Amino acid sequence: MPTITPELISRFDVPGPRYTSYPTADRFVEAFGEEDYRHALAQRQLGTSLAAQPLSLYVHLPFCESLCYYCACNKIITKHHERAAPYLAYVERELDLHVKHLGGPGQSVSQLHFGGGTPTFLNDEELADLMAMLRKRFAFAPKGEYSIEIDPRTISAERLQVIRELGFNRLSFGVQDFDPEVQKAVHRVQPAEQVFELVAAARRIGFDSINADLIYGLPKQTPESFARTIAQMAELRPDRIALYAYAHLPARVKSQRHIKTADIPVANHKVAMLSHSIAAFEEVGYVYIGMDHFALPDDSLAVAKRQGRLHRNFQGYSTQPDCDLISLGISAIGKVGATYSQNAKDLLQYQDMLDHGHLPIVRGVALSHDDVLRRAVINALMCQGRVQFESVEAAHLIDFRATFASELARLRAMHDDGLVHLSANAIDVTPMGWFFVRGIAMVFDKYLQARESRAQYSKIL
Repeated sequence: MPTITPELISRFDVPGPRYTSYPTADRFVEAFGEEDYRHALAQRQLGTSLAAQPLSLYVHLPFCESLCYYCACNKIITKHHERAAPYLAYVERELDLHVKHLGGPGQSVSQLHFGGGTPTFLNDEELADLMAMLRKRFAFAPKGEYSIEIDPRTISAERLQVIRELGFNRLSFGVQDFDPEVQKAVHRVQPAEQVFELVAAARRIGFDSINADLIYGLPKQTPESFARTIAQMAELRPDRIALYAYAHLPARVKSQRHIKTADIPVANHKVAMLSHSIAAFEEVGYVYIGMDHFALPDDSLAVAKRQGRLHRNFQGYSTQPDCDLISLGISAIGKVGATYSQNAKDLLQYQDMLDHGHLPIVRGVALSHDDVLRRAVINALMCQGRVQFESVEAAHLIDFRATFASELARLRAMHDDGLVHLSANAIDVTPMGWFFVRGIAMVFDKYLQARESRAQYSKIL
């Protein structure tokens, strides 16, 4: 593999989207509201191709007992656990409105994810009540993927057993880093032994899949310290590993103002961390899925990668096809047909809209034909690392080279740098190109033509 030069690092050390959607969430507009969303649901009932697909559900549970400085999620910091029950009552009201506009209960669901916040802020009874309200209204597929995010500091082996009995078959542990100094710097101290014990318990209990999240680029990290964390993660050997680049946006995320910019690793150190992580995980048998995910060879994500049926959604890479996503709770983002929608981020606004009988949707976007086309190209780059011109032309009735003439011209420099290979009928991301795949995808993002619009994104490296 060619050398990643300092000049190349400097050129790509710029802000850019992660492309869990296209258009990205910052392109949602307030002109899109409840009526537009209801229209999308009505179109779904009329028999679009996605109407026959099972739904995906997401529930945002925002409460956390303590503040992690790096976290950019929409969260409510409180030790008052009694706040959970009223919140769930509003989620149920929102759920009933969705079901009404979906045409009634009984829709099939193949994927469920509880995120936050800290979902296990809820007690066992509250988790059971939430699952019961969902099962009452939807038909859960026997072989679906039902996952919940776990903060190791808030859980016990006994609670993991309860979670399994509620029907969850996948866990995602928030590890971030095993180094004690890094943990102190981000205000999230959790001994490695605690994580190892919980993962061992989860395996005994019989969860189908265990994921662990890591973040590189955190304050106080060095290539050497992160290599130790990678070695510990390889020893832990979860089924999947998500390796995210820290997004430092203190102007937008107040909690990140606790982090000193001088403590954040520089770009070439972050590249070294990612490069070592990929090599180390592949050495012990993991498949590099792309950008920020690894999986063991027999995991469904690795199988989907080999078979060319990988997808990308708001949780990252997924095996699920392009199904509609119904999302509940504050700030939750949903997808129905060729639309995206987002709920109110503020709890009081969320509650007020539901009090008045409205879905709490405050913004969104209806995709144009060009948006759908560019989303397909970006997803192909991010998921398969390959764009075949003929398949895009057949699906979207275009001439690829004519439609994307300027983009292909811009990719020529990346071809010369060894990041992509341009042929007569395809674009292929090279092994080195995966380090910069966000930057490659940005070439096809029409909303980024104005450079000043990039400031709100995290850096690519």
